[in-house]
Amino acid sequence: MSSHRVELLPIRGLSRNLTLFTHDPATDLVSQILHEKRAWEPFETRLWLACHDRAHTVVDVGANLGYFSLLSDQCLNGSGAIYAFEPAQDNVALLNANIAANDAGARTHVIAAALGERDEQAVLFRNDANRGDHQIYAGDGERASEAVTVLNGADFFTGRADRIDLLKVDTQGSEYAVLSGLMPLLRQSPALRLLLELTPYSLRLAGAKGRDLIDLVASLKLPLFIVDHIEHRLVPSDAQALAIWCDNVEATPGDRGFMNIFAGEAPVLT
Repeated sequence: MSSHRVELLPIRGLSRNLTLFTHDPATDLVSQILHEKRAWEPFETRLWLACHDRAHTVVDVGANLGYFSLLSDQCLNGSGAIYAFEPAQDNVALLNANIAANDAGARTHVIAAALGERDEQAVLFRNDANRGDHQIYAGDGERASEAVTVLNGADFFTGRADRIDLLKVDTQGSEYAVLSGLMPLLRQSPALRLLLELTPYSLRLAGAKGRDLIDLVASLKLPLFIVDHIEHRLVPSDAQALAIWCDNVEATPGDRGFMNIFAGEAPVLT
């Protein structure tokens, strides 16, 4: 597997710049953006960094090349731990290379698997033009595939962690299954903050609904926000408003609208 190295622009709050090994930027969208801009999602980066004021256990589901996990490695205090879940073999190879290149191996644990509602073997349907868009369901188009392992999150963490403080889930439609499997642990995580992609179209293809995901998140009784990438702010929301938005998207044929939502106490953004 060939790789391409890029040093990202300085990020406020980090002691050193991140170096990433990527796929060929001529063939992969995520890699292209990283090489052209030398940055990734500025507001979510700022938000993620601010959430480490009280984080001890960080979980990155759909870690891809490891960007958010690497941010966490520079921010955690003391004996904190990071768990990066990524099922695609070529992404895992680069994820491990990036952890080594950024000296993050002491507390960043790579798990070459997806998370879901149960332990099982599954098929990952690949998007080789955007390796952040692999999905564990057949979807609506022809894709190459590979066999992957799926783990129940709560079972995996038994004996490893008794809570999660910071959780990112970006799994192209599998978010409901991921959170379902983690729910016993999330319910005993008093300081939980959650960054979550909400795409009703992808959730439906995966066998769930946007409203189902919102109801699941709402059961944690955390404050809810929309991540506003334009104004760079968290917009307060609630479960009813988010569920209605999901219903409207699902009622419009071909609508692939999405948003990122944040659940938990809003951090102080600097």
